[in-house]
Amino acid sequence: MERQPAASIAGHFADLEDPRVDRTKQHLLLDIVVIAICAVICGADSWVSVALFGEARLAWLKGFLELPNGIPSHDTFGRVFARLKPEQFEKCFLQWIAAVSDITAGQVVAIDAKTVRRSHDTGKGAIHMVSAWAAANELVRGQVKVDDKSNWVLDIAFPEDECRVRKDHGPQNLAILRHIAANLLKQEKTAKASISNKRLRAGWDEEYLRTALAGLFH
Repeated sequence: MERQPAASIAGHFADLEDPRVDRTKQHLLLDIVVIAICAVICGADSWVSVALFGEARLAWLKGFLELPNGIPSHDTFGRVFARLKPEQFEKCFLQWIAAVSDITAGQVVAIDAKTVRRSHDTGKGAIHMVSAWAAANELVRGQVKVDDKSNWVLDIAFPEDECRVRKDHGPQNLAILRHIAANLLKQEKTAKASISNKRLRAGWDEEYLRTALAGLFH
């Protein structure tokens, strides 16, 4: 994976507003987002584990990210995703999905309406996630059906109900990261394995992780 393809994801996420003031920007927002996506694919479920993934894969990540000041700390990941506007993040996700989706005429797509349990923050209520993959397809085709299989994937392969991220927009944005990771792994067809096992393989095998990430850089 060369550095050039990062321009593609930069295009998909060009409208994502950086919540930080300029003097605190030691790390590029795109680097933070891509590291988080890679880490969640490989099993990370907290900002601490995202940062640990980045430190462990620093040399590999330098192959296609700028990383002017190395890997952000877990506090930096937490602060950025706590303040990042989830509606903007999801919109960028939809733009990416629209760019990589290959939908046949008349296809009926699945949509899942999932309330993330244990996500009740004071005064905010539970997070209600609708599959952004399905939502993007719906925008293109306008056809929808309810499918519990997507809920099962997130419950089993991405145990989001056990997540302890609570601060501000952090839970919503981590849920979006899980949807991005799940859809990248669904698109990856070389491994005949469950999403859970694909996550394991991505964590063990850098070449397989490159393959799983290919859709993100188109």
